[in-house]
Amino acid sequence: MKSALWFDSIQDVVSVVSTAHGGTMRRVFISFQMEDKKQVDGVRLLKWNKGYPLEFYDESVRIAYKSDDASYIRRNIRKKISRCSATVCFLGSTTYLSDWVNWELETSIDQGNDILLMGLPNGPQRLHLPPVVTGKQWWLWDPKLLSEFTV
Repeated sequence: MKSALWFDSIQDVVSVVSTAHGGTMRRVFISFQMEDKKQVDGVRLLKWNKGYPLEFYDESVRIAYKSDDASYIRRNIRKKISRCSATVCFLGSTTYLSDWVNWELETSIDQGNDILLMGLPNGPQRLHLPPVVTGKQWWLWDPKLLSEFTV
């Protein structure tokens, strides 16, 4: 029987997980419209499914900030983005309308992050892109491409 591992900090967890995967796990910020959160949470769970070769450290916002102060929210999201080398933007049918997604992508671009624009599983076949990435390449849901991007 395996004994449990106990960690003193999140850095310990990241170190062990990263070492277990050859140190190749990327820190990824996931940008999405809140209306698509359930689908994005489903994608997050795929990394624990042995049938999907996804490996990444998710640095994105999981629970909405309890604040109406936009500068406070931006400051905290900017910190998360700055700790990442990559940003995945999951696209739903109305993602392009989100000022927050557009700002997160703009911030990611300014930080020099690699960016992947990908439709959600079972999402529409045609999409409008957020203004800051209009005309850029995007892909339909493709777990293999997502896996290659996050390594």
